[in-house]
Amino acid sequence: MSGDPQQTLGALLARLEVRERQIAQLTALLDGLAQAAEHITITRKTLLELPDEAPLAPATSTPALPDGPAYQQIMAVFAEADAPLRARNVCEAMDLGLMPNNINNVRIKLKRLTGRGILAETEPGLFTRPRP
Repeated sequence: MSGDPQQTLGALLARLEVRERQIAQLTALLDGLAQAAEHITITRKTLLELPDEAPLAPATSTPALPDGPAYQQIMAVFAEADAPLRARNVCEAMDLGLMPNNINNVRIKLKRLTGRGILAETEPGLFTRPRP
């Protein structure tokens, strides 16, 4: 070995310290991965112990109508209708004034009924009862 022995020993100790820190970090990472693997094993075991899924409700069941008399009135209008209707037509059938606020409120209710599968929107703004 050439050079100052103290300097060479100091450099060697510094490199050893860096390696020890790396090993400590990797050990901590491995411990975390081992814990994650244990959680996955427990989750898998729990899922395998669950009963099979309940059968789906028959497709013929009617979705629930939202609360409120307006929805019942709207559905009564569609029960009488022989063609698709727009919000404006529904307002007329319900004897509501054709003010923009009324039309928009009815349109929102029609969209909500469409979202629940109670009505169908055959084209933008045109609503009807879905076919069985």
